[in-house]
Amino acid sequence: MNKMYDVVVIGSGPAGYVAAIKSSQLGLKTLCIEESVNSKGSINFGGTCLNVGCIPSKALLDSSHRYHEANKNLSGHGINISELKLDLNAMMQRKDKIVNKLTDGITGLFIANKVESKPGRGRVIGKNKVELLRTDGTIEEIETQNIIIATGSSPIEIPSAKFGTNIVNSTEALSFNEVPKTLGIVGAGIIGLELGSVWSRLGSNVTVLEALDTFLPMTDNDIAKESLIEFRKQGLNIKLNSKLISSKDHKNKVKVKYITEEDEIEEVFDKLIVAVGRKPNSTNIISDKLDLKIEDGFIVVNDHCQTSINNIWAIGDVVRGPMLAHKGSEEGIMVAERIAKKQTQVNYDLVPSVIYSHPEIAWVGKNEKELCEEGVEFKVGKFPFAASGRALAVDQPTGFVKVLSDSRNDTILGVHVFGPAAAEIVQQALISMEFGASSEDISLTMFSHPTVSEAFHEAALAVNNQAIHIGNKSR
Repeated sequence: MNKMYDVVVIGSGPAGYVAAIKSSQLGLKTLCIEESVNSKGSINFGGTCLNVGCIPSKALLDSSHRYHEANKNLSGHGINISELKLDLNAMMQRKDKIVNKLTDGITGLFIANKVESKPGRGRVIGKNKVELLRTDGTIEEIETQNIIIATGSSPIEIPSAKFGTNIVNSTEALSFNEVPKTLGIVGAGIIGLELGSVWSRLGSNVTVLEALDTFLPMTDNDIAKESLIEFRKQGLNIKLNSKLISSKDHKNKVKVKYITEEDEIEEVFDKLIVAVGRKPNSTNIISDKLDLKIEDGFIVVNDHCQTSINNIWAIGDVVRGPMLAHKGSEEGIMVAERIAKKQTQVNYDLVPSVIYSHPEIAWVGKNEKELCEEGVEFKVGKFPFAASGRALAVDQPTGFVKVLSDSRNDTILGVHVFGPAAAEIVQQALISMEFGASSEDISLTMFSHPTVSEAFHEAALAVNNQAIHIGNKSR
């Protein structure tokens, strides 16, 4: 039996490592357990996000965008490049260096904040006990006052597309050693669109199969319509209402069948990426002897991420809500502070979402459909980037900023952006909304010129028919 800890965190992704650091900062003796190790036996900190998700995908999105710009768009700026060559291996090495730098950074943060760590698979076997299964097969029991489960999520495998040599998940799609000539993607969600964008820019002929008859149903309808047009214009062959019924990995090709409203269609791809979502990693994490509720794979928690056992907590992808790194991190901070008897909470009404395509898509708060369903009367202000001097100067005039505010008191209810720096603009909006800002408050705020953020300012002005750089009309 080991020494007693105040907190044991199982998992070192954005939820787990943040919870561990915050717990230690608050004076709690903290241990973080992580199953993933490298060939040297050292822990791979950072979970999916840093190792095979958010960070490597953004590195490839940036690299592929630069290649595409050099290949297709720089001539309009008076820059002509002859004999442009793609070095995919160098691109992958750059991605890996970024990942290694960040994961090594967590090691340094743990040392600086006096967080202990141990490699192995953690399992909750009692209210105050965690079992550590080491890679050599030995088992250690660890005593602790509090347990935080932060085991994350994994790609979903579907019966019609079992993973194999050429049928891959999002992790493997970040490490192709050559550009597929033809690439199929199952799922037109965030992961599918980002991966499709990467490989399309690098030369793949990309087909995206989406079973739903609507595109990006979680976004504002205006953004869904305009972004679908733009993605198709970029070369993504997005097929809605197309359900995959079978796929076969055969001789370096993948043969697929899918059905639409009218037909059953067969196609052949070099690679098939399955990007239909992720599932929580909750299997064999908790002993059956414990009365801890799990529904559809998600550990059931209250608004403060406390389970049915009051000293056991769960955060991040393994609990309800969007599977987003920043949501998990904020939950980690909240739980650490609540263990330390501080009354902290997460504002789940203001969780920002971003699709790192080009142009970016980002939103926070409610969209029009949600407000209509809730019977809320609202006003709309919209400003196109085509009227933004900065957006035109940097050759990114596609998209718009849309602001929704309450008709009664002008409080901002939602902000939706499709265009340059969408994620950063939405972050400005989120800060404003945290303080209950109205569209008039944004209208009275001075924005530097020329910036793409001015589009947010103009959209806020447009809510009350006061926009300067576009015509106004009531809605």
